[in-house]
Amino acid sequence: MSDPILAVSNLGVDLQREGRIKRIVDNVSFALQPGEVLGLVGEAGSGKSVLARALVRAIAPPLEIVSGKVVFEGRDILSLDPRALARVRGNRIGFIGANPMGSLDPRLPIGQQIVEKLRSVQPEIGRAEARDRVLDFFGRVRIPSPSARFHEAPFQFSGGMMQRVMIVDALVSDPSLVIADNITQPLDVTVAAQIIRLIDGLRQSLNTAFLFISSSLPVVAQLAERTLVMQRGQIVEQGLTSELAANPRQPYTRTLLSRIPPIWKDVMAPTATDGEAVLKVDNVVRTYFVRRRGSFNAYNQVQAVRGVSFTVKAGENFGIVGESGCGKSTLTRLLAWLEQPDGGRIAFLGKDLSHLSAHSLTEMRKSFQLLLQDPYGSLPAGMPLLRMIEEPLLIHGFDRAEAARRAQEAMIEVGLDAELAHRLPVGLSAGQRQRINIARALVLRPRLLILDETLSALDQVEQAELLDLFNRLQATYGFSYVFISHDLALVRRMCHRIAVMYLGRIVELADNTTLFEQPHHPYTRALLSAMPTLEHNHFPHTRYLLDGEPPSPIDLPLGCSFRSRCPRAENDCQKTDPPLLALAGGNYAACLHRHEKETADVE
Repeated sequence: MSDPILAVSNLGVDLQREGRIKRIVDNVSFALQPGEVLGLVGEAGSGKSVLARALVRAIAPPLEIVSGKVVFEGRDILSLDPRALARVRGNRIGFIGANPMGSLDPRLPIGQQIVEKLRSVQPEIGRAEARDRVLDFFGRVRIPSPSARFHEAPFQFSGGMMQRVMIVDALVSDPSLVIADNITQPLDVTVAAQIIRLIDGLRQSLNTAFLFISSSLPVVAQLAERTLVMQRGQIVEQGLTSELAANPRQPYTRTLLSRIPPIWKDVMAPTATDGEAVLKVDNVVRTYFVRRRGSFNAYNQVQAVRGVSFTVKAGENFGIVGESGCGKSTLTRLLAWLEQPDGGRIAFLGKDLSHLSAHSLTEMRKSFQLLLQDPYGSLPAGMPLLRMIEEPLLIHGFDRAEAARRAQEAMIEVGLDAELAHRLPVGLSAGQRQRINIARALVLRPRLLILDETLSALDQVEQAELLDLFNRLQATYGFSYVFISHDLALVRRMCHRIAVMYLGRIVELADNTTLFEQPHHPYTRALLSAMPTLEHNHFPHTRYLLDGEPPSPIDLPLGCSFRSRCPRAENDCQKTDPPLLALAGGNYAACLHRHEKETADVE
């Protein structure tokens, strides 16, 4: 075996605050070979991200590196002078984070920013050569029309495309090591699977080593041959990823594995309820008009939601899944009546929301609540926790004493310590912040919760805890919820019926068992094939996984909107746009060839 490209020995990092010292990274040692992908897994707060930054000495007070060595390409990074360290970071070692939108200047073209970064770490490269290299890498990571997109701003890129941009940013300087910190967690399953496959291809072609950090062992297992398991700052287990998954030795590793929701094996799928209709959505349409670039008064039509219909029953968990850009978030705003549809009807508890007065709508809002994805940006930073939870009650006319009493009860119900009541949200974990949002929503005793990627920013341990919390609260209060997510494993565990969206339209609507075991639409099978799982996937990605991104909602193709990516498209798909038609068992699919026997595809 060749010498390791990275050798870490006895690395320690302390947090020093208010005279107290806490060990965040504790005596960590490992080695990484050239061209190897090494996984690092652990729950939130285990020290993974602090370790990643310590490896490149990107640590600032109150954190401090207190022990150990980080030997990279034969030199100890911890002993380098600032000039030598600058030649390593961003040059020989690349870094990809989980928040690509926050990593670039929103005002400047994407290509220009990467060119300037490359020339800052390799000043001997001319501007023309740097531009050519960036365009070459745009092509390698399969960004369409590289020359045109070179000049676009970050807001013009989807989440998946921005993550590709950050891979270019990390690799364009030809590093020998890349640290990838939770880069797939915010992405939908098809884009995440493409990113995983892309990294594996680049690793093989460039012989670049990767430290691949994630809170999900199924995600790591797609890429890493060896994996480290981290708990409370320590490496508690390491070995071949396949062996860790099949025969974990440490209780903590077994706990992580037990938190992974099953997809096909030993699944207790929720069975459909038969209550009264709480929410009815009938042929809802939403179109945006965006000024055409280079014109004064010409506009493009963005067809975000196209004729969506479904019903949510009392006590039902209704899931909505699909790739980024499929219209899920727009539909969320319509369901919460933050925007009004251009056409169609949304009725809640039998009342058409468009016919309500402002006062009646305010009263009605007590009965449906929206919980968003970002547990950090959705809370006011200067308001104590108890006051945040009281606020909805005060807005709706409750007196302060009653509001305080119900807010305290809500804190207990969602598992928040009473001692947090007068604290500000700074310093709280993502899970604690999301519990605050849940308490704020439930304090009004709503009939419907709209969860828009509410658990996506959390690791699997926190997700499992909050899913158990939702189950307990739903059993107590009997509310329904619309669960909008790109995480199909969560949807499998929680939802009675599921709608699959593609380019603003529902292409399949089915009960839980049918959707995951005998789906009728090829797009649904593609989503299932992209799921990270330690189980045998019934829909292998070699056969079903999609490449690229959906067509633009500005310029939808004629006929079936999925045909350009469909492995089974035929001539009639170019001419006919299939409607959502009823199938057996109250299920629906929008596919001209849906009646073919799909179980023959399952391996």
